[in-house]
Amino acid sequence: MRKAIFPGSFDPITLGHYDIIKRSIPLFDEIVVAIGINAEKKYMFSLEDRKRFIEEAFKDEPSVSVVIYEGLTIDLCKKLKANFILRGLRNPADFEFEKAIAHTNRRLSKIETVFLLTASNTSYISSSIVRDVIRNGGDYTVLVPQTVVVDK
Repeated sequence: MRKAIFPGSFDPITLGHYDIIKRSIPLFDEIVVAIGINAEKKYMFSLEDRKRFIEEAFKDEPSVSVVIYEGLTIDLCKKLKANFILRGLRNPADFEFEKAIAHTNRRLSKIETVFLLTASNTSYISSSIVRDVIRNGGDYTVLVPQTVVVDK
């Protein structure tokens, strides 16, 4: 069974994340979207909201599930018996950062990282840009799945 973990903070999930997950469905038998907890980070959306946004976006995709985790992604992979980590790449800076993590993860385990390039029409979107648009009252809905709703 090909099971992949797609880790991130997803604060919030963007159309870029959504695209990576949708395009990876034919590649894996199961995809676990893993929302990582980082005590050092201040989030705009609660863990429950982030989880709900993703679950609702993929409610018709039985191969996609969502978990919340703390600690090393490779430990979560071992716990869930996942043999791949899925990552999206928007630009060369993402690649350099992700390459170092992938090499470290492979050194510490036998888990391979699979990279998908973001679609050209979503490659500019990041969660931090979305949060900035929201904070400043802009139309964030063109950057995220319809399931992401900001309470006003």
